[in-house]
Amino acid sequence: MSTNETKPRVSLLARFITCILALAAFSLAQASPRIEHWTTDNGARVYFVHAPELPMVDIQFIFDGGSARDGDNKGVALLTSALLDQGAGDLDADAIAARLEDVGAQLSTSSHRDMAVVSLRSLTDETLLQPALDIMALILGKPTFPANSIERERKRMLIALQGQSQSPGKIASKTFFKAIYGDHPYAIQPLGSEDSVKALTRDDLIAHYQRYYVARNAVVAVVGALDRGAVEAIVAQLSGMLPEGQAAAPLPDVAALQESKEIDIEFPSSQTHVLMGQPGMRRGDADYFPLYVGNHVLGGSGLVSRISEEVREKRGLAYSAYSYFSPMRQAGPYTLGLQTRNDQKDEALTVLRDTLETFIDQGPTARELKASKQNITGGFPLRISSNGKIANNLAVIGFYKLPLDYLETFNSKVEAVTVEQIRAAFQKRIHPDRMVTVTVGGAPAQASGGGS
Repeated sequence: MSTNETKPRVSLLARFITCILALAAFSLAQASPRIEHWTTDNGARVYFVHAPELPMVDIQFIFDGGSARDGDNKGVALLTSALLDQGAGDLDADAIAARLEDVGAQLSTSSHRDMAVVSLRSLTDETLLQPALDIMALILGKPTFPANSIERERKRMLIALQGQSQSPGKIASKTFFKAIYGDHPYAIQPLGSEDSVKALTRDDLIAHYQRYYVARNAVVAVVGALDRGAVEAIVAQLSGMLPEGQAAAPLPDVAALQESKEIDIEFPSSQTHVLMGQPGMRRGDADYFPLYVGNHVLGGSGLVSRISEEVREKRGLAYSAYSYFSPMRQAGPYTLGLQTRNDQKDEALTVLRDTLETFIDQGPTARELKASKQNITGGFPLRISSNGKIANNLAVIGFYKLPLDYLETFNSKVEAVTVEQIRAAFQKRIHPDRMVTVTVGGAPAQASGGGS
C-alpha cells in the first residue's frame, strides 16, 4: 500500500473512532464489566472483558519487571522498556512505526516501580488487526536493542535526570522515597542516576529482558469487541513469543519507620515544597477501603478536603494541599504535601500535622463521610467509561491478584465503610510521630538578570 493511500485511510479511521467513542462511553459505564480469566499453556494469566460497543480492542502485557527489579543496574527497567519498540525482528524503529500507522494502530511501552507494560490499541477488522498483532508479537518476543537507539534513549534519560535536579518538586520526591524506603527496592528511582545510566550496557538490557519478560511473569489484559475464542487465539500468538520462564521472586516487606525524620534542602525558590509521609498499604490490603475512603475526606477530594479547608481556605497558606495513598505490591507511600511561601513553611507544616492528628483521633464527621461516599461512587462510572480505562483496571486486578468481582463490588464496599472503621484503620496504620518530612526551598530565588 502506498503512503498516499495509507494516510487518508488512517485519517478516516481516526475520525471514526473519535465519533463512536463519545457514543459508546455512556453504555460502557452503565454496568460493571464481566471479567473472564484463564491461564495460557505457558503460564501467562489472562483477564478479558467483552466490550462490543466499539469495533476495537485494547491489549496490555504487564510484567513484574519495573524499577524495583533494577538491582545494581539502576535505570535498566526504564531503558529496556523504552527500547522494545525501537527494533524487533528485522524491523527498525521507523519500519515499526510505519506499519502501525498503516493500520491505524497505537503501540506504547512504559515502566513503573512495580511493573513494565506493553500496550496495543487496534480496530478489530481482521485486515487491520492481524498486522498490528504481528508487530506486537515481534516487540514482545524479538526486540533487537540496536546500539544507536540505546544511545539515543540513554541521552534522553540523562537529560531527564538533569531536569529533575533543577525541579524542587522532583528533588523532594526523590528524597522522600529514599528516606521512607532506605535499602528497599522501592527506593530506586526509575530513571536511575547519571552514573548508573551511563554505565548500562546492551548486555544489561538483554539480561533484564530475558529474566522478566517471560510468560509466567506476565499478566495480559484484553478489552474489546472480540469473542473469547478469538481472544484466546490472539493471546496464544502473543504469549507464545515469550519463553515460559519463572515469575519474579516476591519483593521484601517494607519496614515500618521507627522514628521521625526531617530533611530540609535549600533550593533557590520563592516556594517551599513539602512532603510528609510513611509507608502506607499494599494493593488488596485488608484496610484498603477504610483508609481509601477516610483519606478522601482528609486530603484526597481536592479543594473540599479537610486538609485543603484548614491549609488553604481558612489560612491561605497554600493553593493546593493534599494527601493520598499509592498502594503497590508491597506497602506504597502515604503522602501528604503542599507548596507554600518560604516564610510560611513552619506554619503550614504545623497546620498539616495538626489536621492529620485531629483526623486520626476523631475520624470524619458523618456529614463528611456521606459526602465522600457520594463523590467516590458517583465518579466510579468514569473509571470504566472507555475500553482503555477498563483495560487499566484489568491490569491492576490481574497484576495485584485482586478478586474478579473487584469492580462489581467496589461501590458497595465504599458504602459499607463506617466512621469507626476509618478511625480504627488510621489509628492502627498512620503514625504522625514516625513520619518523614522533606522540605525543598527556602533559599532566595536568583534574579533572572544574573548574579545572586
